[in-house]
Amino acid sequence: MTRHSVRAAQAIAHLGEVDAALAVLALWCRHRDGSGPTATQGEVISYGPGFDLLGLPEQVGLVAHHVLHVALRHSARSAGLSERLGDAFDPALYALAADGIINETLTLAGHAIPRPAVLLTELLAEAGMPAPSAVAALERWDADRLAMTLHSDPARARRLRDWARTQGFADDLKTGPPDEGGPAQSAADWRNQMLRAMAAGRKAGSGIGRLGAILADLAPDQVPWEVVLRGLLARALVERPTASWNRPSRPFIARLAEAERTGGALPVFEPGSRRSSHRARIVVGLDTSSSIDAQTLRLFWAEAEGIARRTGAEVHLLAFDETVHAASRLDPATWRAHVTGQVRTGGGTDFADLFAQSARLQPSVLVVLTDLDAPIPDRPGFPVIWAVTGAVEAPPFGKLLAIGEPFQASGSFGANTAQPAG
Repeated sequence: MTRHSVRAAQAIAHLGEVDAALAVLALWCRHRDGSGPTATQGEVISYGPGFDLLGLPEQVGLVAHHVLHVALRHSARSAGLSERLGDAFDPALYALAADGIINETLTLAGHAIPRPAVLLTELLAEAGMPAPSAVAALERWDADRLAMTLHSDPARARRLRDWARTQGFADDLKTGPPDEGGPAQSAADWRNQMLRAMAAGRKAGSGIGRLGAILADLAPDQVPWEVVLRGLLARALVERPTASWNRPSRPFIARLAEAERTGGALPVFEPGSRRSSHRARIVVGLDTSSSIDAQTLRLFWAEAEGIARRTGAEVHLLAFDETVHAASRLDPATWRAHVTGQVRTGGGTDFADLFAQSARLQPSVLVVLTDLDAPIPDRPGFPVIWAVTGAVEAPPFGKLLAIGEPFQASGSFGANTAQPAG
């Protein structure tokens, strides 16, 4: 399985003497000699001419750095975040987050890292989110969550990019699969390799095996909140046939035919079912009371747009603070105008007018993007999904989905029943 480059052969061999966990993981990487800077793309590590100029300890540290990029699937995860954020995604910010986590890990494990190199603690301090210690930082942040946080504030993102250039940090992570062919291992495969490697490292008592239990990036959130929202909406919009007294059921027809054939008693009439002729209707309540950041809004709209396109549902936007101040029906031609347009912000939050206007629209489901900082109204006659920023107490009804936090979805639609769109 191992395909070593000639250039890195000695360093890879020496890695097995100092870090058992990384030596196991290196066996599953594809090592190549390249002509440019040393970089990782997918499962391929390309070692450039500059690799030869490093001392052996730094060569081993650089090999370890890129082996972790591969094993933690940073290329694939970067591509996944790119798909979520669209044009707003900056691969340099993801690489900065991933490099900081890896370098901090390897430094704690006693590896020599070629300079200049970004450390997670330094990155967090520069971003205005200092951690009390390197261990605490590694316990809290995985690359995806940190990159999302760095993207959330455009001014901070620009400052960090300028800081990275000033420090001379190199972007050594390429997004997506490599140009060369060959089957790639799945996320499950790499999780299994990680388990084997960390077990070997713990047994040896050296290297990153001693740190495995604290690394959040070993088990990043596997389910983005958009995927959870997609499933909740799909459940709320599922078509439920209704009884039709204009047509008999098939079992009734069969029993009636049998009764006529045998001369037996006629069966009691049983109604058939019919599919609803009404189009599903989604009402999106957008809390504009300064609590929803621009990145969360972009992600929410991108997923809501995809749901509307896939389901063919009719979508209504109700922007609100203490009252609904903007109401419009959205269609493919007007999506982007609403996403990029300016809405009124500031003020308090009150759900009463939102629920009253939603009831008049008879939605199949109401999705409320909010911080939930307002009294909850009485249970309506339609399903509700609360897409909430931050950690809050679950409301008395509806489905709660925490966004911008590790995956969390709780509650149920309860007694709510979907209302047909008239």
